[in-house]
Amino acid sequence: MRGDSKFYAGRIGSIGMTMPFSSLGLSAPLVSALSQYVAPTPVQTAAIPAVLKGGDLLVTAQTGSGKTMAFVLPLLERWLGARMESPRRVHTLILVPTRELATQVTKELLRCSSHLPNRIKGVTAIGGVSINPQMMALRGGADFVIATPGRLLDLVDQNALQLTHVASLVLDEADRLLDLGFSDELSRVFSLLPRRRQNLLFSATFPEAVQSLADQILHQPTRIEIKSAPAEMPIIQQRAIEVDTSQRTPLLRHLIKTEGWQRVLVFVAKQYTAEHLADKLRQKGIVALAFHGELSQGARMQSLADFKGAQVQVLVATDLACRGLDIVHLPVVVNYDLPRSAVDYTHRIGRTGRAGKSGIAVNFVTAESHAHFCLIEKRNHLSIVREQIAGFEPKELAPPPSPSTGGVKGLRKSKKDKLREAAGR
Repeated sequence: MRGDSKFYAGRIGSIGMTMPFSSLGLSAPLVSALSQYVAPTPVQTAAIPAVLKGGDLLVTAQTGSGKTMAFVLPLLERWLGARMESPRRVHTLILVPTRELATQVTKELLRCSSHLPNRIKGVTAIGGVSINPQMMALRGGADFVIATPGRLLDLVDQNALQLTHVASLVLDEADRLLDLGFSDELSRVFSLLPRRRQNLLFSATFPEAVQSLADQILHQPTRIEIKSAPAEMPIIQQRAIEVDTSQRTPLLRHLIKTEGWQRVLVFVAKQYTAEHLADKLRQKGIVALAFHGELSQGARMQSLADFKGAQVQVLVATDLACRGLDIVHLPVVVNYDLPRSAVDYTHRIGRTGRAGKSGIAVNFVTAESHAHFCLIEKRNHLSIVREQIAGFEPKELAPPPSPSTGGVKGLRKSKKDKLREAAGR
């Protein structure tokens, strides 16, 4: 981050909950669209006035904290004050990591702008669907473009839009954008934007890669950090069941039947596994669908709609579904394959236990994944009792822990461990 930054820290449930939207600098048409909300959330209370001032912003806030409205509302206010031109020029560019999140942000944008005197034109640009309707939608320009980086660059290459007049850039879920390998695309997008613009960076976590990105694009930003209060944390019963790798599918079927799970979101590591497991469940009479990045956007939307509508009992998904999906009253999440990181673990199990409801998160721990699950526990400050289910007791034994001093690791020794051993010799 270039220059000094201002810092604002808050905690969900402790600040800003009695302040009305009208006191944040929003005009009456925007406030009138928010009648269903009692009061702004802490991230909205802190971010909306900061965005209205026109400066750069760096926000760390968890999924579900209300961050979408925290940037949509003030950017709509700024758009109202901008000069209208024909054809329309892209005023605000919002970059997101997944198609589902792009659709969600667009829906929020249209809802918040429903009472504005001037009709806003927002275009969603995502892959997995034909590019032609999006090119048609961009004829005559657009005010807001909500896009995934790859499809945005495709449209630029087709001369369907220009980014030379963008006034505000939003990177939503910046950590996920980088996790999905969009760094090269982001660099190219930045090169197409005007030097003078407002930059808003929102991220659930703040790893080193996000810090580097912030240093690259932000100038004297206001930094806002909103932490969840313990009382606001979701009520999730976390379970760890020891099982052999080959017995995970029979165990999953057994739990669905014996515990009466009506809707289950099952996370796997690979697209092939998602398709294979969903097929195995269907063969046993369980209505299941796969959900992953290789499906068309139409197929993904239909699968999600069927799952939300309880027409599908089990949705077998890759980490595509660990963020940006708000499935109301989802009772159970199963980690058939463990996530790669402790952060992904938090986001996966966070699909249940939402909107004040309790939920269950079940982890299948095999001999191969035992050490990795210990690391996830350590990073998240957890200690989950290991279970064994009668008839599915594991026959494979977990390897003994490595005698290193560098914490819990897998089977392969790290470079640091090898250097320690060499120094000891």
